[in-house]
Amino acid sequence: MIQLLDQIDSLVWGPPLLILLVGTGIFLTARLGLLQVTRLPLALRLIFTAKNDGDGDVNSFGALCTALAATVGTGNIVGVATAIKAGGPGALFWMWMAAFFGMATKYAEGLLAVKYRSVDANGQISGGPMYYIVNGLGGKYKPLAIMFAASGVLVACFGIGTFPQVNSIVTACESGLGVPIPVTAAVITVLVALITLGGLQSIATVSEKIVPFMAIFYVVISVGVLAIFADQLPHAIQLVISNAFTGSAAAGGFLGATVMMAIRNGVARGVFSNESGLGSAPIAAAAAKTKWPAEQGLISMTGTFIDTIIICTMTGLVLIVTGVWSGDLAGSAMTQAAFAAGFPLLGTAMLTLGLALFAFTTILGWNYYGERCCEYLFGVKAIMPYRIIFILLVAVGAFLKLEAIWLLADIVNGLMAIPNLIALLGLSGVVVAETNRYLHHLRAQEKGANDQGQRSMATEVAKE
Repeated sequence: MIQLLDQIDSLVWGPPLLILLVGTGIFLTARLGLLQVTRLPLALRLIFTAKNDGDGDVNSFGALCTALAATVGTGNIVGVATAIKAGGPGALFWMWMAAFFGMATKYAEGLLAVKYRSVDANGQISGGPMYYIVNGLGGKYKPLAIMFAASGVLVACFGIGTFPQVNSIVTACESGLGVPIPVTAAVITVLVALITLGGLQSIATVSEKIVPFMAIFYVVISVGVLAIFADQLPHAIQLVISNAFTGSAAAGGFLGATVMMAIRNGVARGVFSNESGLGSAPIAAAAAKTKWPAEQGLISMTGTFIDTIIICTMTGLVLIVTGVWSGDLAGSAMTQAAFAAGFPLLGTAMLTLGLALFAFTTILGWNYYGERCCEYLFGVKAIMPYRIIFILLVAVGAFLKLEAIWLLADIVNGLMAIPNLIALLGLSGVVVAETNRYLHHLRAQEKGANDQGQRSMATEVAKE
């Protein structure tokens, strides 16, 4: 069974899906005129200055933090190590490429989520691919919406949302801090129950506090390691760029990596890390208090920038400057060794804390994604039973090592992307139109402010 699932997993996450994911990003980048470059400064400003003057359940920052809670996870620590181990330093370059085009994809997802969102029977905002598929493409596409929502529930309950994250936390706390698995499992379960039973407001409130702290904490300790190995940094950057096109070979058990391996691992891990194109983040974006779909699209776009361009880059460079990438270690053990090389006394403990926070917030974010997918399929009456089942799965997740379930979750994770990408391509014209409408609004606002300033100056001159 595991062998069969492994083959299906390789097929689902093979070149066709990766090409479709990146290809959609390239297509949207072209249609939007490199918006992820020209409008990135505006997008970063909007994180803190958005007016939050539209309908919604949480402010734009809360929606972004909820999305980041789900995307900034073990993939940023373990996934980067896996990519560089298999594909060499060049894999990091291809992660950047996947993120660059993924920013256009994430922008389109956030925009469409707000434009086509609706309100459920409890008065809560519901949105995401299942809504923009039906409300945007039309009712005949409903099977795609159902396919997406069903895959979303399965991923939340049996995949990214529970077992791998809980296992990462309990394993890291046991090996890094010596805390027994049952103790960690009990603490996680209680915290998840307290937060998730309160719904999106509670999840967003916690995410707004934890996500910025954990991102800054991880970047600071990474910069600390890079400062210690500062003499190796120029060589590390040169390795990343040159090996992206030439492949690499190194001593210490690393047999070599072709350019194809670097591309495949970099793109795959980049997509896994920032989830651009998978359709998960727009579920959180839909709940933002905004009246401009494009505004939330820009804010959503920064999620990919923060997740991959900043956090994954930190991990990748730390692995390369310390030289552990070419050794015998792999996964989290490799990243642990890198941080221990920089901080022999506290490196392991600091990474354990970072890993635990990353994994815990992923549980919170995916709890909400699964809830909205469940509500779409079965209505509001299913929300509380879903939350209870999710908490129970978190409780048992620490003691399960069911490889078949993880492979199945990986497969349905990939299946989420297919209906979402079809919708993004089909609604790209709507994305362009909404973008132009918002940019016209900004230009009119700027012109109004300039006219007001000139009138004020003229009044002052007249008074004098």
